[in-house]
Amino acid sequence: MIKEKNNKIQFGLTIPQGWRGGDLPLEEENNPVKQFAFSKEIAITADNLGFDSIYAYDHLMPFFKDDTEKNIFECFTLLSATATITNKIRIGQIVTCNSYRNPALLAKMLSTLDVISNGRTELGIGAGWYEKEYAAYGYDFPSHVTRIRQLDESISIIKELWTKRSATFSSRYYVVKDAICNPKPIQKPHPIIMVGGSGERYLLKVVAKHADRYNNFFGSPKELKKKIAILKEHCNTLGRDYKQIQHSVVLPCIITESQEGANKILARYKRNDKTIKEYLDYLVGGITIGIPEKIIKGLNEYIEIGVTHFIIHFIGLNNSVLKLFKSKVVNKI
Repeated sequence: MIKEKNNKIQFGLTIPQGWRGGDLPLEEENNPVKQFAFSKEIAITADNLGFDSIYAYDHLMPFFKDDTEKNIFECFTLLSATATITNKIRIGQIVTCNSYRNPALLAKMLSTLDVISNGRTELGIGAGWYEKEYAAYGYDFPSHVTRIRQLDESISIIKELWTKRSATFSSRYYVVKDAICNPKPIQKPHPIIMVGGSGERYLLKVVAKHADRYNNFFGSPKELKKKIAILKEHCNTLGRDYKQIQHSVVLPCIITESQEGANKILARYKRNDKTIKEYLDYLVGGITIGIPEKIIKGLNEYIEIGVTHFIIHFIGLNNSVLKLFKSKVVNKI
């Protein structure tokens, strides 16, 4: 497995995809061909600039009720295309919904993607949460605890398929018998496994058991500090060294040379039913919204509690934004 040094601060980004808003130019929201061209352009620029990783959301329909006509690209199809036009940047998901694919199939998909990307694939996976999406696409939506138990079994199956000649697994939720996954992933013993979610009692136990990296979505430093402390307790209970697990967070970001510029982007992308203050509250209180110096200050709050991997969801994204963030933030941390 390609292991990243825990003391190295890494920066990834979400590929423009249409989930949660702000990542695709407003004028291109109803033109999927132009949207995909924009996504490709951003992926190539991020690769050339030396960003560490790029991610797609595993969602199938919009989150906001008034976005039903907007386009969202499917996660793994988009990542497969991205893998063929980039060279160094790592490729992952934030995070795969375990319920949407049989774990043996998912192992096969990721193994193939690792070959396509020449060993740059990561598995980001979680228990799933978007009940409306489950219902719309015909998936059962069991209890929170059941979905997490299914996640635990799934990761066990995936690791077996990646590392053994064949896999046989029979438990409460999944059964595979003499399943073969060839080709195996290029990365040995397997790609990085990033488990995402916020549940403290059950989900973080799965993180402690299986994960190389824990990922939190839009969590504040205070919230993430609490999660990390609980994760350490779970690791101690299981007898695992918690230092083996990286800490990661997905953060919204608007970066401009002036606060006035950031305010204009906020006004442009905020939802009509929200005030600027309400929008900022949704964007983690605006901790990474504004000029580079403010963003560095916000990121340092996470670094101080042990976060080493940032996944940036840029709002108002273009090539110039990526270049500004790389030169004025990444290169200064």
